[in-house]
Amino acid sequence: MLKPNSRLVFDYVKSHNSEDMTAADIAEATGLDVKQVNGIVTSAFQKKGLMERIPAEAELEDGSHKAIKLIRLTDAGLAFDPDATEDKAE
Repeated sequence: MLKPNSRLVFDYVKSHNSEDMTAADIAEATGLDVKQVNGIVTSAFQKKGLMERIPAEAELEDGSHKAIKLIRLTDAGLAFDPDATEDKAE
C-alpha cells in the first residue's frame, strides 16, 4: 500500500501523464512542498522504476532558458496498480 502522500503524487502524475510537469507543478496541484514531492518521486517511484525524470529546458518570460526535469511515469508505472500491491512503498 502506498502512503497517503505517495498515493496523492502517483494519482496526480497518472491522471496528467500526457502533460509536461515538474515537481513544482505537482506540489502546487497537490498542496505538498516541492521537497516532499521530490522525495516521494525518488524514494517511492523512481528507485522502483515507476517514474523517471527527463531533462528539459523551459523558456522564461525574459526569453532566457532554465534547465528543468519533467516527471513522467515509465511503462511499469503506467501498469502499476497501487491497490493490488502489498509493497511497502514510501
